[in-house]
Amino acid sequence: MSEELYTVDYAARRLKLHRATILRFIREGRLPAVKVGKSYRILHSDLERLAGSPARPGAPRPAALVTSVVDVAGVDADQARRLASMTTAAVHARPPVGAPLRADVIHDPVESHLKIILMGAPRQTASMLGLLQLWLDD
Repeated sequence: MSEELYTVDYAARRLKLHRATILRFIREGRLPAVKVGKSYRILHSDLERLAGSPARPGAPRPAALVTSVVDVAGVDADQARRLASMTTAAVHARPPVGAPLRADVIHDPVESHLKIILMGAPRQTASMLGLLQLWLDD
């Protein structure tokens, strides 16, 4: 199975985004990429997924998807950054089985409030909620 690899510049042109935005997406884990020398290469399917292209016809759809919102009060900027990076790392640590798990982290520094929104298959979401509980208990 051979899949096209694209450069950061191609991805930026394709999505009509700035090159720095694509690099930020890669650093944040929102766009998987492989580093080759000093540059990145992006799989065609990963670029299409980021662009929001519809799934291929006939591609298996998960039986159920879950959306969970974790609402945490009293979180300062440093704690929010730490939780956001740990959440992103955990979501992208292993390849998805079935539907990919997605996590969005939103911090309101004025209100010291953090929201983590998880979307994915029930088992993956439950595992991630367990990790979040461990981190928040520390």
